[in-house]
Amino acid sequence: MDTYPVIEFRRYTTVEGGQAAFSRYFETLFPEAFQQLGALALGQFTERGNPNSFLWMRGFTSWEQRAVANAAFYYGPVWREHKATLNGLMTDSDNVLLLRPLRPGSGVPVMPAVDPVMEPDGAQGEAVAILCTVKPGQLDRFVELAEPAFAAWNKAGWRDAGILVTLDMPNNFPQLPVRGDGPHLVWLGIAPPGSPPAPLEALTDAARDLLHEPPERILLRPTHRSRLRYNTKI
Repeated sequence: MDTYPVIEFRRYTTVEGGQAAFSRYFETLFPEAFQQLGALALGQFTERGNPNSFLWMRGFTSWEQRAVANAAFYYGPVWREHKATLNGLMTDSDNVLLLRPLRPGSGVPVMPAVDPVMEPDGAQGEAVAILCTVKPGQLDRFVELAEPAFAAWNKAGWRDAGILVTLDMPNNFPQLPVRGDGPHLVWLGIAPPGSPPAPLEALTDAARDLLHEPPERILLRPTHRSRLRYNTKI
C-alpha cells in the first residue's frame, strides 16, 4: 500500500548562486510544516552539473487531500512569513509533474527522517530520476518494453525508489501549475556513494520509439535532510 499515492515532482531553478541558500531555507522551515498538514516532503535534491537546481517530491494521501493541504500551507502563516525570501531565490517553479505510482507498491518509499545524532553528516548516497515523455496513447506499451531496463538498472546497483506515471486528473490547486505535456514516466533509484549512472542504453530502440523526446537522466545529490537517500540500515 502506498502511503502517498499522489506525488508532485517539482524542479525549481534558483537564481545564480542561490541554490545553497534556497536549500537551507527549505530544509529549515518546510518539511515539518508539510508533515503537520498531512503531506510529506519525500525527498529533496540538487542536480549534479546544474548549480541552479532544486528538485523535491511532495506526497499526498489522495487527490482531494492535495488541494486541502496545499491551500492550508500556501494560505497559512509559515509560507506567508517566508514567501518573499523564497520567491526571491527562484526564477522558475512551474516545472512540475503530477504523478502516481505505476502500480500498487511502486510509489516513493517513506523513509524515516534523517537522524541528526546517528547521521551527523546528513543524507548520503546517489539518486537518479530517469524522465520519459511518452507519446500519447503509448504509456502501457512503453512500460512493457521498458521493464527490462528497470531490471538492468537494478543489476547495475541501483535500488528502486519509485516508478511513477502521470496522474490523469485535473489540477485541483491551479495556483500551482503542473505540466500538461505528458504522459510521463519517472523511474527513481538510489545507490551507494560513487555509483556510476544508471545506463540509459538499457532502454531498447523499440521503447525509445514510443517517446516524444529522448529520455532525460537527472543525476541527483540528496540534500542534508532528504528522506530519500541511500542508507544500508534502512
